[in-house]
Amino acid sequence: MALLEINDLIVLYGEIEALRGVSLKVEEGQVVTLLGSNGAGKSTTLRAISGLAKPAAGEILFDGKSISGLGPEQIVRLGISHVPEGRRVFPGLTVKENIMLGASNRRAAKSEISREADAMFDLFPDIRVFADKLGWTLSGGQLQMVAVARGLMAKPRLLLLDEPSLGLAPVIVQAVFRIIEEIRRETTVLLVEQNARMGLSVADYGYVLETGRLALGGKPDDLWSDEAIRAAYLGGHNKVTA
Repeated sequence: MALLEINDLIVLYGEIEALRGVSLKVEEGQVVTLLGSNGAGKSTTLRAISGLAKPAAGEILFDGKSISGLGPEQIVRLGISHVPEGRRVFPGLTVKENIMLGASNRRAAKSEISREADAMFDLFPDIRVFADKLGWTLSGGQLQMVAVARGLMAKPRLLLLDEPSLGLAPVIVQAVFRIIEEIRRETTVLLVEQNARMGLSVADYGYVLETGRLALGGKPDDLWSDEAIRAAYLGGHNKVTA
């Protein structure tokens, strides 16, 4: 049984079909990458899973149980954490305070949450020196690391990552994807990414969305090695490397 299963999902924005019968699976322990151009429906898929967008039709199953129609708070408590595009770090809070907010779904002592937030700096050493700095003082790459650390504080079984490389310098993108490789040891990841090469480099499986529909899916090497698929959907000409 897949950890996450989506069947014939339809999401409407007004009269516009943002998703048109999308079906996909994420097995426990996998990193699955969802690719596609702007407007393809990638972020909408994550928003539907996390309860931020209400499906008009279809079914979303998590660990075999329907979560369609549940609110975001309920879904977080079930073990799904969503790191949206844009980082959304609170500028007036310190980095550590921002990270601790990720545990708001859990009933744990503040001292325990504080210790866990400190432990996050082992996974994200580049932001350790900013622990007591306010959020507005950080760079885009540092903010992205704070956002991911905050998502992990919920102790999710499934982490939804939306465009973690967006707007970042190449060297920072490499650092972010090294962290994703670390995360996968304990957490299943559904990754939305426009950078097809990077997205597929960490994935066990990839799906491509096109104007709200699932265009294709397959193993990363199979997707990238097919020149017609690469030209039509992925861009670039280099073989995927982990």
